[in-house]
Amino acid sequence: MSNQSQKALSKEVLSALQSGELENLSAQEILTWGIKNFHPKLSLSCSFGQPEGLVLLDMMNRIEPGARVFVLDTGRLHQATYDLIDRVRDRYDKEIEVLFPDREAVEELVQKNGMNLFYESIEKRKLCCEVRKVRPLNRYLATLDAWVSGLRRDQNVTRTKTRKVEIDGAHGGIVKLNPLADWTREQVLDYVKQHNVPVNRLHQEGYPSVGCAPCTRAIREGESLRAGRWWWENAETKECGIHSVESDGSGI
Repeated sequence: MSNQSQKALSKEVLSALQSGELENLSAQEILTWGIKNFHPKLSLSCSFGQPEGLVLLDMMNRIEPGARVFVLDTGRLHQATYDLIDRVRDRYDKEIEVLFPDREAVEELVQKNGMNLFYESIEKRKLCCEVRKVRPLNRYLATLDAWVSGLRRDQNVTRTKTRKVEIDGAHGGIVKLNPLADWTREQVLDYVKQHNVPVNRLHQEGYPSVGCAPCTRAIREGESLRAGRWWWENAETKECGIHSVESDGSGI
């Protein structure tokens, strides 16, 4: 992490990151810590396509009703996802910050590669994710000191080493909170049921993870929960680039 990034963190935050004590905290305690140290320059990344993000939104709202949340609108989302965004807005009386990709960049992408370039190769699929998701995210995170994600270690082989709090080296050394890193799918669903958290209706149609419409399908019996995301690729490549592995582990 650069010296400039280190100066942006208080001695208290640096001490907590260095000690590793945050790894022993519960999800609610991680969020309370994050809100205390970074609000209002902390925001939750919620896709509205997985229950984890909605669980975190509910938790954060209980701690701080003014806690921020954002969604990346790629222009290719399911209607069910748009409907859920409005439901959540009404349920929590919360402003949802909607991020859009650059219009000219999307036009150039489609004109050069076609509407459905992502099916042609991993490289083109990642290029589509880069333009529609990664670049808007980068612009937004540049305005924050910390962000929250719903990553869990057992979601995918690419996420097994996820820490609860880390320095996000790919985004200028800001702090990244993954409060549900050690949760199981069952714990997530139990929280949804207990607190009546609104979730995407496509979950009831065999879509445990909902992304862009052309890149998501329902899973079959026996398949992994993320098998329906970019199903034509192998498990080792199934990331869009939002959750980069470039981090400093415990944070320094």
